Amino acid sequence: MPSSNSSLFSRLHFGLMRRALYLWARSDCIGDPLAKVAPQPDTPILYVLPGRSLSDLLVLDRECARLGLPRPTLPPGGTLEEDASHLHLTSELPWSGRPDPRKRSPRLLRALTAVELRVTPDVQLVPVSVFWGQSPDVESSPLKLLFAYNWGVGGKLRKFLAILLHGRKIRVSFGEPLSLRQLTAENLGHDRNLRKVNRLLRVHFREQRGAVVGPELAHRATLLKGLMHGPLVRAAIEREAAEENISLERARERAARYANEIASDFTYTIIRFLEVVLSWFWNKLYDGVKVNNLENVQNIAPGKEIIYVPCHRSHIDYLLLSYLLFRNSLTPPHIAAGINLNMPVIGNILRRGGAFFMRRSFRGNQLYTAVFNEYLHLLFSRGFPVEYFIEGGRSRTGRLLDPRTGMLAITLRSYLRSSRRPIVFMPVYIGYERVLEGRTYLGELRGQAKKKESIFDLFRVLSALKLKFGEVTVNFGEPVALTEFLDRHQPAWRLQRGEPEFRPEWLPEVTNRLARTLGGSINAAADANPVNLVALVMLSTRRLALDEATLARTIDTFTRLLRDTPYSPNVTLAPGSGMEQIRHVESMGMIGRQSDALGEILYLDEPQAVLLTWYRNNILHLVALPALIASLFLNNARMNREQIERLVSALYPYLQGELFMHWQDEDLPAVIQRYVDGLIGCGLLLEEGGQIHRPDTASSEFVLLTLLARSIIQMLERFYMVAALLLNNPNGSLTAEQLESLCTVMAQRLSILHGLNAPEFFDKTLFRQFIQRLLDEQVLSPDDEGRLHYLPELEDIAENTARRVLSAEIRLSIRQVARSAG
Repeated sequence: MPSSNSSLFSRLHFGLMRRALYLWARSDCIGDPLAKVAPQPDTPILYVLPGRSLSDLLVLDRECARLGLPRPTLPPGGTLEEDASHLHLTSELPWSGRPDPRKRSPRLLRALTAVELRVTPDVQLVPVSVFWGQSPDVESSPLKLLFAYNWGVGGKLRKFLAILLHGRKIRVSFGEPLSLRQLTAENLGHDRNLRKVNRLLRVHFREQRGAVVGPELAHRATLLKGLMHGPLVRAAIEREAAEENISLERARERAARYANEIASDFTYTIIRFLEVVLSWFWNKLYDGVKVNNLENVQNIAPGKEIIYVPCHRSHIDYLLLSYLLFRNSLTPPHIAAGINLNMPVIGNILRRGGAFFMRRSFRGNQLYTAVFNEYLHLLFSRGFPVEYFIEGGRSRTGRLLDPRTGMLAITLRSYLRSSRRPIVFMPVYIGYERVLEGRTYLGELRGQAKKKESIFDLFRVLSALKLKFGEVTVNFGEPVALTEFLDRHQPAWRLQRGEPEFRPEWLPEVTNRLARTLGGSINAAADANPVNLVALVMLSTRRLALDEATLARTIDTFTRLLRDTPYSPNVTLAPGSGMEQIRHVESMGMIGRQSDALGEILYLDEPQAVLLTWYRNNILHLVALPALIASLFLNNARMNREQIERLVSALYPYLQGELFMHWQDEDLPAVIQRYVDGLIGCGLLLEEGGQIHRPDTASSEFVLLTLLARSIIQMLERFYMVAALLLNNPNGSLTAEQLESLCTVMAQRLSILHGLNAPEFFDKTLFRQFIQRLLDEQVLSPDDEGRLHYLPELEDIAENTARRVLSAEIRLSIRQVARSAG
């Protein structure tokens, strides 16, 4: 009876302490614990905390009660006779609060023995980490020294301060359960089993802390001092002194200036300040921020070096991504930023928020290159997550830009130098319903010169807040592990590792392949929002106008096609019907309406049409393949599946090159047939007697098929222009630059002749990319003087394929202009 009374008193005391703690404290879980912890009737659960801490146990008990999980303060049940369901991996010295690794948990010993002797079939160990706030320790910090473990008051006083300062932001992480039965299956003996269990739990806690809190932050002066002693920098200083005929000290000072210009000054005070400011800003600016597939990051973050590679559409991108990661208990990354953003006030805030600055070009400055490479290697080796944009700059066209591979090459060289910490790339797609820089992009899409960033941009941003910006979506894609990528594309890479300045011959090719893989992975996580879909349909009409009912039905049909035949599992679609999406876009002032006696007509004026090309291009890759299939039926009443597959396969490499589509050649036949089935399922194509045929040309389904096909017609017309110019000039008479210039002039002329109000139609960059793709496919090859020679296959692409997808009027017009240009 006394024992029962004592137990009752202990539970009452524990409950009162938990209530008292939660008068101040607020806690939440990281991820979805119920997806990891699934209690089984015959398998007891023991929660494992890294150290003895009453406050951590109070938080754990509260979260378990909230989630409906077994309580850590109650017996585990089954044949495991324990009075509670929790244990501490390490105990503490009573006089200091310091962990004592020599003392093993008695409850863990008893549970392990019970499983080994088959007293109980199994026990699940669930590691649980409780984070008070989200700031890492600072190396050599006076506060850290004051509350270090070797001070007698350290343990209790430090926990009290943690409750006081960080009790409003407590995060609880439940790890994947460990089965003691499986861990002891090898019959290693009791002592070795115990060491194995302890090692796995220690590794889990260390990696989980690294994912949430991050590594210890070095004082900036300490980091810069260490940077100057790096092997790359030391060698570069000596080389600089010899080549410039200056003293070593002067060369060292120059390197120190470069380091000071580059390095971030990551400060969690600024991070928390930005969290408050940006929370207000997002609520003021957007109707909501949707995050999808965050578990892709949470699953790989422990123990990995994560490099975030988002698409770059706005200056908001890096602020938004860091904010979301921090709010979801993940370490915010160090961010590569252009030196143009190192402006007064703004630059200092960005630097303290994790930005490190880089010049647009390193060419001809070996010392700067060495300092930058060493700094990035230092970030990787210390375990800091990093973020950079493989496009280099923001996309003014709305489509993914051709990668600039400099940062990827530096990353690969760093990994070859030291690959002890696995590097994983995390593609991120960020989609806006209205981009903050829309007015600037509108001018640039019309041909105005790119404007240089200035501090006055901040006031222009504030003046734009009166507009409605809708929602923004952040989708995390499938991670790309660098080790697996190198094993697949360069199997002997481990045998070829070398010194810090090692640069293997295969590096450029593998870097380019990695860049295109990452581009494809970013696009495979796209979001199709209402503005994207309305833009896609409206820009496919001849007069930029459509009656409301047809527009709504077309959006519904396209959405069904994207849903039933998904581009990838990570693509997300806008909710709501086509009519609801029209109303939403109209409320944002991005489309006009005109009423007459016959009904409602939606239309785009000139600025709206030009700007909406940016939003259309965000998702053009999602419909490119079905649109290409649809285009085959504009001039052909029927075809068989083999013909469709052959023609689409011939053009796919060029679509893939421009739109960063993610299917490989070996996957393409099955994908084409899947989209043919999808178009049949939507009623846009019909199948009869082994033949695929289009709907009746007077039917509404044929109208929808035509609108889908027109979404990529301009791209096919550009392709045909390049081929026509080559074929109408003597083989080997044009250089790539001359061909690009002729294509641009030709496209401008055709846009005037055919009334095309689409500045990107004559974008030099798009012609340059297509010419490069022809070179990659070896349809073109340059001679020693840079003049292009084409293979006979070019005529097949230009004539046989174009005849099936382009109208006779367009083909004739292109040939006439090509002849006059020749």
